[in-house]
Amino acid sequence: MHVERTFTVSRPIEDVFAYLADFENTNEWDPGTRSTTRTSGDGGLGTTHDNTSEFMGRTVDLAYETITYDVPTRVQIRGRNGRTTATDSLSFSALPDGGTSIHYRADFDFPFLIRLVAPFVVGCRLPALADETVEQIKRSLA
Repeated sequence: MHVERTFTVSRPIEDVFAYLADFENTNEWDPGTRSTTRTSGDGGLGTTHDNTSEFMGRTVDLAYETITYDVPTRVQIRGRNGRTTATDSLSFSALPDGGTSIHYRADFDFPFLIRLVAPFVVGCRLPALADETVEQIKRSLA
């Protein structure tokens, strides 16, 4: 199960990458995040974070790790909690006007039984959450 969006912001690619690659900034741009704290690393490849998010009235704790860190074009961060895996992938392209195009994709892998019902229960809410996330990222980078 996944959602993805492509949108633009009027900030240079280096600024956008630095801000979004620092996963602690999800406290500002991810509407579901309640807290994100770096637990190890320097912010680059292999850096880990503990994240607590709320979705559809449920609190979820995930341990995230930066698994791709290609300055300034791509970052990928994977979270796990034993049952669920969530992977946020962000790609960046510089625009001629000095802005940045952002491609955001969030993939969710649930345990087998949840996977069967997730499209009916979670699937209807994910597109709205993706739209909220895009708007919050745009506000944070304004």
